[in-house]
Amino acid sequence: QVQLVESGGGLVQAGGSLRLSCAASGRTGSIYDMGWFRQAPGKEREFVARIDWSSGRNYYADSVKGRFTISRDNAKNTVYLQMDSLKPEDTAVYYCRSFAGSSWSWGQGTQVTVSS
Repeated sequence: QVQLVESGGGLVQAGGSLRLSCAASGRTGSIYDMGWFRQAPGKEREFVARIDWSSGRNYYADSVKGRFTISRDNAKNTVYLQMDSLKPEDTAVYYCRSFAGSSWSWGQGTQVTVSS
């Protein structure tokens, strides 16, 4: 089992930037990939970005492509989400997710609020 703890959320004006972090602990040696999802009020949780843990290959939702960058630090077992050119519609709770062994794990979420 992998435990995930997110940090870095907050309030920012439109056009601004934030960087989210997600630190993994536990059975980190079996991580295949890590990613970010988000859930806005009244909406379903949606995919934002993910990164293959060994190759570093990354994938993005069309809505964030070109504005968000996912990266990892294998030594620290941490994944980051650099969010630039933020828009009010990016407001949501952002969740970190990992796939390790044969199990999915989720963090507790961190709130990101973008004011117009």
